[in-house]
Amino acid sequence: MNKAFSFIVCGACWMAVVILAGCRPSARQSAVEGRFVIDRLNPYTPVKDQGRNQTCWIYAMLATIETEHLGRGDSVNLSPYDAERQLLAEGARQLYLDQGHASVTCRGMAGRLVRLIGAYGVMPYDAYRYGEGVNVTVVARKVGLSVEAAVHSRLGLEACMDRVEALLDDSFGPRPPHVFMLGAQYTPQEFARSVCAPGEYEALTSFTHHPYFGRFVLEVPDNIDRESFLNLPLDSLMRRLTDTVRRGHGVCWEGDISEPGFSFAQGVAVLPQGAAVTPEARQRAFERYQTTDDHCMAIVGLAHDRRGRRYFIMKNSWGTRNPYGGLMYVSEDYVRLKTVAVYLPR
Repeated sequence: MNKAFSFIVCGACWMAVVILAGCRPSARQSAVEGRFVIDRLNPYTPVKDQGRNQTCWIYAMLATIETEHLGRGDSVNLSPYDAERQLLAEGARQLYLDQGHASVTCRGMAGRLVRLIGAYGVMPYDAYRYGEGVNVTVVARKVGLSVEAAVHSRLGLEACMDRVEALLDDSFGPRPPHVFMLGAQYTPQEFARSVCAPGEYEALTSFTHHPYFGRFVLEVPDNIDRESFLNLPLDSLMRRLTDTVRRGHGVCWEGDISEPGFSFAQGVAVLPQGAAVTPEARQRAFERYQTTDDHCMAIVGLAHDRRGRRYFIMKNSWGTRNPYGGLMYVSEDYVRLKTVAVYLPR
């Protein structure tokens, strides 16, 4: 963040940890014996709750950007509701121009959030928080029906979008035209460039059906923007991931939470003891749809248990009602097997 935008966080940074998931917690539970010892805990903003919305990728990537800036001494807390609003507005424009053949979807990957705020800007959380409790899926349906009616009557794009913006105002509240900070005024786009510069984050993955050290378009349904990922060997990916967290940077994790060992209620995610995690095992689980792109969380720390097993501390977006205030302790083996992709600052 440049000097015009940066200011030091007052008092202690919120020290807590959370995780996100495929987008609602499961009833399955598992236990990890012993207490965790925190090896590294990076600063993070208060845990938020995505409700029943399928926008964990928005919450996780914004949390990653926030942690990155808090580590630099910048106080940054961003509005997921503004990003959700821009997502629906963009979907409406595309639906009209496609003559009603597309759809307004709430799905995506973290890279889509980076593109959205680069195109339309972002608002601070305290400046735009009217969307709390809004069912974004319901609003998306309303937007879709409004656009389909506009297509049928050949209303024109501008008139169609006027209707959509009025609907979004009713749902999320009017969007402020400017961001005010430290006595200065900025557009949402100017503010966005100060918190996430173009090309600041790199998308990484690890699968064997493409050559290592090359880029490929990751074949998962939520990769709506057809984003390409750098393909690394599994051990290299894990080293990059661990070193980045240890150096105090924000990381966004996308992966699978369908395993019985994933429990938001317990605040842990583990694999059965003795499970071998190899590149071949990862690939097999991916090709058999046992590893899918369920959920997105921000990694904010590292820990170990009494047996020396290592864990990643992840900030979720399901609220704070678990033993760790909404944070998840995800075992290293779980991350090795169930990671679909990660986003790291370059």
